[in-house]
Amino acid sequence: MNDHTSKEMPAPAPAALALDRSDERVHHQDSVFGMVKAFIDRVRSGDLGMLPVAVGLVVISVVFSVLNPVFLAPNNLVNLLFDCATVGFISLGVVCVLMLGEIDLSIGSMSGLASAIIGVFWVNAGWPVIGAIIAALVVGALVGAVYGVLYNRLGMPSFVATLAGLLALLGLQLYILGPTGSINLPYASALVRFGQILVMPAWVSYLLALLPGAIILFAGLKARSRRREMNLSAGPLSALVLKAGIFTVALEFAAYYLNLGRGVPWMFGLFVGFVVILNYALTKTKWGRSMFAVGGNREAARRSGINVRRIYMSAFILCSTLASLGGILSASRLASSSQQAGTGDVNLNAIAAAVIGGTSLFGGRGSAYSALLGVIVIQAISNGLTLLNLNSSLRYMITGAVLAIAVIVDSLARRSRVSHGRA
Repeated sequence: MNDHTSKEMPAPAPAALALDRSDERVHHQDSVFGMVKAFIDRVRSGDLGMLPVAVGLVVISVVFSVLNPVFLAPNNLVNLLFDCATVGFISLGVVCVLMLGEIDLSIGSMSGLASAIIGVFWVNAGWPVIGAIIAALVVGALVGAVYGVLYNRLGMPSFVATLAGLLALLGLQLYILGPTGSINLPYASALVRFGQILVMPAWVSYLLALLPGAIILFAGLKARSRRREMNLSAGPLSALVLKAGIFTVALEFAAYYLNLGRGVPWMFGLFVGFVVILNYALTKTKWGRSMFAVGGNREAARRSGINVRRIYMSAFILCSTLASLGGILSASRLASSSQQAGTGDVNLNAIAAAVIGGTSLFGGRGSAYSALLGVIVIQAISNGLTLLNLNSSLRYMITGAVLAIAVIVDSLARRSRVSHGRA
């Protein structure tokens, strides 16, 4: 009986054959070619990531370098990075509120008020510079808390609340500066030197340029190990090493090229450090996951137990505080606090940088790195047009056109993701 049963074993079921074929597909996707194909599929489905801004940077660099070779000169790029840091901090805060589908229109006025506080408290009142900086940051946090209360308790739309804040903060800036309207900061002070001339030693910039590749490699190896422990497929080691190697070579070359001029600004390094910290908070902490959840679907996030009001409050506070920090660095960059600080195109550039970098205006999608890449695009356009001696009106029009294109791309990508999800 047992012999007869063993001789007449049934043929493999179709499901088993399908499982074998799926294993082959998984193995194929673990190759470098499979990962490239998966990236193309993500782009087709509307998940563009940082691709548009990367392409935009290449196009901008090529166009302006052809029109004026000075654009890619090492010292010009160093100056560009100094300017990126001041607007970049403001844009970093904008990312937080945009991820929730909200807006803060007072960021420019908040940065101008922080600049005025530095001048009045430090120079006029004789406070220590650290005390003046802390006072400016505290005011920024309090303003953000007011926005949070108006939104959470009274249901006031963020557009209206921050528009009112724009006017109130601008009036307060003019009031504390007084009739002179401008206060010069001590040029030899550490704050002004930090904003204008301090750069990293070459060896420090080369060492810091190694860190991203090392982190990518370490995190990738750790993720591969976890997946293998759970009997899941893991990407090829060669692709991970290639990715880390490309990042390392690119950043080391950038550090080398900048060191042909003055070097990498410490102020830009501080900005990148904040970008890394915020990116970690958004991707690796409960608060960050809650930000994405609330931005994606507020009611679903509330039903899942997330304190939605606390998330909105934290985003508004963080946005205004980072705007204050941007204003402090702007004052150090210009060595003055004036009535013009925070006005003009500051609002436009900060919001445009976040959107151009890939943060969605519809909420639920964004990254700290979008502020970094977006502000480089914005400042590259401004710097290139300045080198061409073009009128500032043209700069406004071109920046507005770039912002419009970024919003159109975001809308089309969002529509593609929705239709792809339905399919």
